[in-house]
Amino acid sequence: MAYDFDLYVIGAGSGGVRSARFAAGFGAKVAVAESRYLGGTCVNVGCVPKKLLVYGAHFAEDFEQSAGFGWTLGEADFDWATLIANKDREINRLNGIYRNLLVNSGVTLHEGHATLIGPNQVEVNGQRYSAKHILIATGGWPQIPDIPGHEHAISSNEAFFLKALPKRVLVVGGGYIAVEFAGIFHGLGAETQLLYRGDLFLRGFDGAVRKHLQEELTKRGLDLQFNADIERIDKQADGSLKATLKDGRELVTDCVFYATGRRPMLDNLGLENTGVKLDKRGFIQVDEQYQSAEPSILAIGDVIGRVQLTPVALAEGMAVARRLFKPEQYRPVDYNMIPTAVFSQPSIGTVGLTEEQAREAGHAVQIFESRFRPMKLTLTDCQERTLMKLVVDAETDKVLGCHMVGPDAGEIIQGLGIALKAGATKRDFDETIGVHPTAAEEFVTMRTPVAG
Repeated sequence: MAYDFDLYVIGAGSGGVRSARFAAGFGAKVAVAESRYLGGTCVNVGCVPKKLLVYGAHFAEDFEQSAGFGWTLGEADFDWATLIANKDREINRLNGIYRNLLVNSGVTLHEGHATLIGPNQVEVNGQRYSAKHILIATGGWPQIPDIPGHEHAISSNEAFFLKALPKRVLVVGGGYIAVEFAGIFHGLGAETQLLYRGDLFLRGFDGAVRKHLQEELTKRGLDLQFNADIERIDKQADGSLKATLKDGRELVTDCVFYATGRRPMLDNLGLENTGVKLDKRGFIQVDEQYQSAEPSILAIGDVIGRVQLTPVALAEGMAVARRLFKPEQYRPVDYNMIPTAVFSQPSIGTVGLTEEQAREAGHAVQIFESRFRPMKLTLTDCQERTLMKLVVDAETDKVLGCHMVGPDAGEIIQGLGIALKAGATKRDFDETIGVHPTAAEEFVTMRTPVAG
């Protein structure tokens, strides 16, 4: 049967665009449908604008610390509208780059909502197209719990477009998005409280990392409230919001920001017209080659609920393109040793197993830890401390995990990710000469285990 396209991609986010571009480069006839914005969550309402806001939030402490280095500054003034306008201009530039990447690759771009009509057919803007393969890469969407008054709350989608910086913000959640935005709002001058229903945020991260970040955020004056959850939100006559907690307390704020999870974006996709099946969490079920229960339909990225990170979606998109159209270059995505960062303040960088995971997996471990005040802060009054941690297999000497809380953690952990991927041992770390004076050299100078 002759099809209009060899591959039809629904969703022009990171994974979808990567798969479409490379498939077209391999000679396939490819189309992409996008109903919102080119670049997906990461470029528009995720990693990129968030990192720009994190940079903005750092300046208050930079100004304060500059006095120790001889600088005398006038009174600093922050303007939210300027930051958001400049952020918007940069995102628009990136949207244009994504458009050019697609079009210049020979991909047909359909700007509209695509609906599946059958296993090999989609409809966009009233037009129907057939495709041998259909790739769903529609990503995720923030979820706000259905509590009374939930319509008064915002998610990360809306936070990037607030007209003004709220004076008081209540951030609800314990994942990395909640922690990052609490740091952003607090750093930019808002009175910020972080509420989490559990005992300690960042579940799944190394225990030492979680505890260290809690201590550092508390030092900075961020109000952390654990074992706390909202029962209802009421709008007050003056426009403020009253959040009533499950323990009966009432908190008055100007903004309630929820970061309590994301769901797969499958709205009006037409999955019922296909044999695609969902797992118990609502994500698309796929096999190791990203094929759904409907053989012609594949899915990647946040919509399959595996590792919800932009570089992972890129790798999955590349794997799909290669397997379908350049099989001699195909290699499966390796989900082990994925480095990642949390752009909290201070930031987290991590790769490999946590201490808890290593012990649960049956490893006899040695733990190496270092906590120190960064050199930059020695001329200031700031008492922030950096944490570095190595989890080592005591029998093989292999480094199982690296964890850091401190400035530039993400930048440092990227290089260590290569080392761990290559199977580096603690001896390899010990025999590597450090770059002096840097924080990063601490990873190759830790000699005495703190626990085993």
